[in-house]
Amino acid sequence: MVKDLHVTLSGVELQNPVIPASGTFGFGQEFRPYYDINMLGSISFKGTTREARFGNPTPRIAECPAGMLNSVGLQNPGVDHVIAEELPRLREVFHQPIMANISGFSVEDYVTAVEKLTQEEQVALLEINISCPNVRHGGMAFGTSPEAAAEITGAVKRVATKPVYMKLSPNVTDIVSIAKACEDAGADGLSLINTLLGMRIDLKRRKPVLANIMGGYSGPGIFPVALRMVYQVTGAVKIPVIGMGGISSARDVLEMMMAGAKAVEVGAANLVDPCACKTIIETLPQEMEKLGIERLTDITRVE
Repeated sequence: MVKDLHVTLSGVELQNPVIPASGTFGFGQEFRPYYDINMLGSISFKGTTREARFGNPTPRIAECPAGMLNSVGLQNPGVDHVIAEELPRLREVFHQPIMANISGFSVEDYVTAVEKLTQEEQVALLEINISCPNVRHGGMAFGTSPEAAAEITGAVKRVATKPVYMKLSPNVTDIVSIAKACEDAGADGLSLINTLLGMRIDLKRRKPVLANIMGGYSGPGIFPVALRMVYQVTGAVKIPVIGMGGISSARDVLEMMMAGAKAVEVGAANLVDPCACKTIIETLPQEMEKLGIERLTDITRVE
């Protein structure tokens, strides 16, 4: 039962479509004790900003039915440290293409980080996060209007030498208009969706559970919303889409690809089961066999 799992994103060939989502896989080292991470299609490493960030105050994680809330706030060591320390360590153990996830609080922040990371040989794709709901004065603010999304897209495209994928927020009225604005501004592809904005209240304390009050809701509960948005966007744009949001099984991967995604990212599932991506990749051929699928590239958008 040999199945072809290869997919291509903007000329970058991946051995399979499974990519751990940014913020759920660190810089790869944390998962090495569990399995050979070289079996992954790629890794979208931890969201990186121009300067180091401590992140939001604690508590910043809360459990929910069918998922979790997070308000980590883009904690990261900054782009210079990532290039000097994290990427060399990752190169030693991971020999597949890498996706650099980049966040910012101004156009200049994004441009500076892109200028530096686009020069890294193993970085094959740039994922520009304009969708983080957990930070003020940036993040999601750029992803909630077509004009702002287009501005960031155009700015990073002018300095990028690698394909640029804009990561979109679901916390909008019309995600299609934002996707088309990014495409018109030169984006090579799109990633969607990031987390939905949510909150929990501690009944005994009568206060919000998260110190930041609200956070990003992820996990299986958001899968139908993600699937719907991917389907809407892939029907409106010509550039490739990476689908994510609640994926936790091989069948979810196939469903997301049938909705139009060329590849997928697995997020919250990694925090529940460190071997989630491994299991998905290993069981994909079995699920393809059941459905009579020989090659993942044969899966077409369902109309």
